[in-house]
Amino acid sequence: MPESIVSLNEETLRDDLRELVRKTVEELLNGLLEEEAGDLVGAERYERTAEREAYRAGHYDRKLATTSGEVTLRMPRLKGVRFTTAIIERYRRRETSVEEAMIEMCLAGVSTRRIEDVSEALWGSSVSASTVSSLSEKAFKAVERWRNRPLERAYPYACAGGIYLRRSWGGSYENVAVMVAIGADDDGYREVVGAAEGLAESSGCWREFLSWLRSRGLRGVRMFTGDKAAGMVGSVAEVFPGAAYQRCTVHFYRNVLARVPRSKRPRVAAMLKAIHAMESREAAEAKALAVAGELESLRLKEAAKVVRDDCAETLTYTRFPREHWRRIRTNNAIERLNREIRRRTRVVGTFPDGRSALMLVTARLKYVAESEWGSRRYLDVTLLEEAHREAGL
Repeated sequence: MPESIVSLNEETLRDDLRELVRKTVEELLNGLLEEEAGDLVGAERYERTAEREAYRAGHYDRKLATTSGEVTLRMPRLKGVRFTTAIIERYRRRETSVEEAMIEMCLAGVSTRRIEDVSEALWGSSVSASTVSSLSEKAFKAVERWRNRPLERAYPYACAGGIYLRRSWGGSYENVAVMVAIGADDDGYREVVGAAEGLAESSGCWREFLSWLRSRGLRGVRMFTGDKAAGMVGSVAEVFPGAAYQRCTVHFYRNVLARVPRSKRPRVAAMLKAIHAMESREAAEAKALAVAGELESLRLKEAAKVVRDDCAETLTYTRFPREHWRRIRTNNAIERLNREIRRRTRVVGTFPDGRSALMLVTARLKYVAESEWGSRRYLDVTLLEEAHREAGL
């Protein structure tokens, strides 16, 4: 006799379980509300006692959106005393976890209309555009506090760069620069030390950005790494006169290769990498001269000129411990953050204003900084102190 086959409709089962959980939550909350009303009244329902302080006057329904679905609360009405409950805040219409989820969607760049659709699909009730805006404002305040927090540690190494986003400006669409800086603190851990909006990566914008970092407590910087954006080098020297400047070697390679025919780029790239594979600054400088000469022999005079004129800026890292060279001679760390920012901001497209762009970028930076990215030790800074003691500094 063939065995009977039992089949389950997973979708129906899931819906039944969801409804069971929703009803359980609803019954539990209503039971707790009745208990609180009984404590305030001082008597059970229909009980006549001289000690009672108030009287029941029916109920009114109140909706509450939870992660289990929308539940109906039967809020007690009382005569003689005002009913207050510790179970749910006054005027609250959503569970806290629901609000937190919507805030995360706002910060992730999800549109207001999309949040309305998602909230109705997940929790059985939609939210208005004004509610989403108020939640965004709440999230932006927390992000702004984090962005302006005081910097209480010393940061021997710092790295700065900018990322361009599209924003609406007087009826037209233009790019806005968001400048970002990270630092390695005196324990060797990475930290996002600042993010600010700039109309362009000009000298004035960089000077204002670096001065803002200094006013918040950025100190102890011995070397800045950057991509030699317009105005960055002079601003670093002005605001942090004791800090050396390291030009990112990767950006240097790109500048040279932009003047090389495509067919010769692999060979030239290998030649450029050999410069920074040398064991000392003297050897690297000698190798750079040799590479420049070889480029001239290949009739690549423009590329050779860039190597002769700019290579020295990419060798500042040789003043510091050898164990740090690989990490401090490029701004790859900040480029990785920029890719994460672009991944999140791409869904927005064009921002309505600069503040929304800055807040979304800062929120993403805060999320990354509080993840494993900021909890791993990046450098052994004790090597830096030992090297300076040996040099008598």
